[in-house]
Amino acid sequence: MSVFGNWIVGLAFLTSMASATSYFRSRQQKFVSFQFARTCLKIGTLSVVLASLTLLGLILRHDFSNGYVYSYSSRSLPLQFLISSFYAGQEGSFLFWALCSSLISLVLYKAVANQKSEPWVMTIFMYVQSFLLLLLLVKSPFKSVWEMFLQISSNQIPVDGQGLNPLLQNLWMAIHPPILFAGFAAMAVPFSLAVAALWKRDYLLLNEKALPWVLFASSVLGLGIMLGAYWAYGVLGWGGYWGWDPVENSSLIPWLVSVALIHTILAGRRAKKYMKTNFALAISSFLLVLYSTFLTRSGILGDASVHAFVDPGAAVYWLLILVLACTAIVGFGLMYVRRKELSLDDAEASVLSRESALGIGAIVVMLIAMVVLFGTSLPLFSEARVEASFYDATNLPIVILVVFLTGISLYFQWGVNRGIDVLKRSIIAIIGSGIGTGSFYAAGVRDPSMVALSFACLFAILANIEVGWKIAKGDPRFLGGKLAHIGVAVFLLGVMASGHFGSSKQIALPLNAPQQVFGHKLTYVASRSLQDGKFAFDVVVERGGSKFQVSPVMFDAGPQGILRTPDIASFFTRDFYVSPISLDHAIADVNGDHEQYTIEKGKTVSIGDVKATFVSFDMNQHGQGSQADDQHTRVGSVLTLANASGNETIMPIIVYTRDEPPTHQPFSSKLMNANIQLIGMNVGADKSTVTVEVQRQQSVMQQTETLVVEASIKPFISLVWGGTIVMITGLGLSLFLRGRE
Repeated sequence: MSVFGNWIVGLAFLTSMASATSYFRSRQQKFVSFQFARTCLKIGTLSVVLASLTLLGLILRHDFSNGYVYSYSSRSLPLQFLISSFYAGQEGSFLFWALCSSLISLVLYKAVANQKSEPWVMTIFMYVQSFLLLLLLVKSPFKSVWEMFLQISSNQIPVDGQGLNPLLQNLWMAIHPPILFAGFAAMAVPFSLAVAALWKRDYLLLNEKALPWVLFASSVLGLGIMLGAYWAYGVLGWGGYWGWDPVENSSLIPWLVSVALIHTILAGRRAKKYMKTNFALAISSFLLVLYSTFLTRSGILGDASVHAFVDPGAAVYWLLILVLACTAIVGFGLMYVRRKELSLDDAEASVLSRESALGIGAIVVMLIAMVVLFGTSLPLFSEARVEASFYDATNLPIVILVVFLTGISLYFQWGVNRGIDVLKRSIIAIIGSGIGTGSFYAAGVRDPSMVALSFACLFAILANIEVGWKIAKGDPRFLGGKLAHIGVAVFLLGVMASGHFGSSKQIALPLNAPQQVFGHKLTYVASRSLQDGKFAFDVVVERGGSKFQVSPVMFDAGPQGILRTPDIASFFTRDFYVSPISLDHAIADVNGDHEQYTIEKGKTVSIGDVKATFVSFDMNQHGQGSQADDQHTRVGSVLTLANASGNETIMPIIVYTRDEPPTHQPFSSKLMNANIQLIGMNVGADKSTVTVEVQRQQSVMQQTETLVVEASIKPFISLVWGGTIVMITGLGLSLFLRGRE
């Protein structure tokens, strides 16, 4: 079946190239039939579908003679995760992208068939499709396990596969990648229309045909991005949903460009403006998709991003660079050649007009994209890394302006406006926003930038509701945009509330000993083993008269170490977020003194008359007769102790064992006449700390269990997810209503 898969991918590549070439040759011929080009297109699409079904069949049959199946699946995976292993690796994700592109080609050629632009548009699109298939030929998912893993004997078929990354075994991650790739594939359509229009000198083609495709690509890509954010929030355990990781950013940038393109196309249709801008944005949107692919698939961000794939090899690396260069040269080269003919873009318009407001809004959105692009690309040229605070601080004033424009632009009419007229139309929304912002200020929102953001968001919501209500009675085609604007404003209010006003704290929860945090009483009551080898830790939370339980999870993921999954209690006004850190089994002295100290690496603290210095972590084998194996991971903390009596080096240890909770090995200090227990550690890029407990030696000892967690309050984070739903619904409604065009 693997050999068949390679042959069928080769057939898809040849027929796609034949279709593109046939379309190219027929563009100047009158009354010519495109039957051969369309037939090759359909054969190519069928071949990609067959290749996809072949790979899926190999996965479902557990055929571990295939290297890709061996790498990303196993017999223990349930059906939904077996299916998601299809696109878990580079090769499978390229195949899924090609599948989406092939299916889009069937719709696209019919959409342009009656516009006398089919050969131009389809030539470009089929060459893009051919590039994806060429990537598959170079990076094939149909290589044998013996080609990919030379250490496996040629006469041996593995009994089981390596399995899917545990972090990817999640419903949201199962649907996030295919939606993202569908958005990537759809971005090729505006690019093809733009290049075809420039090539053919039919400059109205982009405005006339691109809007539904841009809406589709923006809707799907935006949904994919936010599904990834929701997965990060609910699975990774660091408490957030967007970390400004370069790979996260690389999908955000083309989405921002597509949003700007939507607005300039609308202005261009009505006011005959922004022709050059539309071409530049349509070309850039797909160019940035390819750039995103280069960043994530070339291995170049391996040290800068937790999401980046490993190095795919020189062939794929240089092929991606070649296609990036060709796309930029063809797209912007044609724009340069046709620059004098793009005269409609020179039409003047009043600053106080809706078309100018849309143009300014697009420029401001592009500023955000440029900021993100700069920070994302910096690791390519420098060892420096951009912190998340850079994106937050730089983008905040731009975002405030964007959101305000989504409201005020609705009060501008097409053509010339007087400022006093705009003020009269918007006065209700301004007053309402002022009252709302005042209530926010009274509730504790005092930071000037947060006050400004609150006003801008409330103004955008009220303006879009007011104007949207009037539009719903007239032409409902424009209602989707108003919903999308409301969704963005609600989303940003949620970002502000949960990020700027959220709180988190690390707390130790001894078994059955209640602890207070943020007005909640937390009691760790039990740990339990789950069927998949994971461990859940039940924590009862009480606040006021209400009580609920959260059960965060920890498990040994083998080479990836101990992985942690938070549990979240969601309410309308807040989320209570509990992420596990460690489970400490300590030998406690019930009659003695217990003292806890947190020591930063390289720093010294005083413990009585003893100076204790945290020197380093030790990941080597520890203990008499101990052996490092796949089942155990030992982490030691090297401490030096000194007083007037002498010096001593000690190393308390945490032992992580597969399918079991971590255990602890205290170190007996002669200098202190006490047991030193390592109860917590925090490994960071800038600062690492350990927490130790000093147990004075006495006769009565017993085993204790303490769960260390990070508890967080996320105020109004429901607005983030609710705003996303409203925004995607608005984009989808616009697509449905305008798709008929």
